[in-house]
Amino acid sequence: MRNLFGTAGAVALAATVIGYAMPDLAKAEADPELIAQGKAIAFDRKKGNCLACHAVEGGDLPGNIGPPLVAMSARYPDPERLRAQIWDPTAANPNSMMPPFGLHGILTEDEIDKIVVFVQTL
Repeated sequence: MRNLFGTAGAVALAATVIGYAMPDLAKAEADPELIAQGKAIAFDRKKGNCLACHAVEGGDLPGNIGPPLVAMSARYPDPERLRAQIWDPTAANPNSMMPPFGLHGILTEDEIDKIVVFVQTL
């Protein structure tokens, strides 16, 4: 059955139902402090661990399982869609090897928001 809301819409709807108000990620992306915090979480081998699978500018020992994280604002012009991908990539692709960071509680909502702000700068 096809999801009528799309991945980001489904996550936004679910977030609304459970009472989590998603922040305006577009406004936050210019904040250098949020960018730095998101980068720290994304590069932390005990948290986001994005480098385990992705090549990211400035990252050491990147993996090559996932695509390189480049031109992300062009690939994901809507930050909410990127957030949905990080929160649960299996919603868009049930065979995704990427862990559902939000769905499984690997990262907090706040940590995911900060990673989205950082990734949008790549």
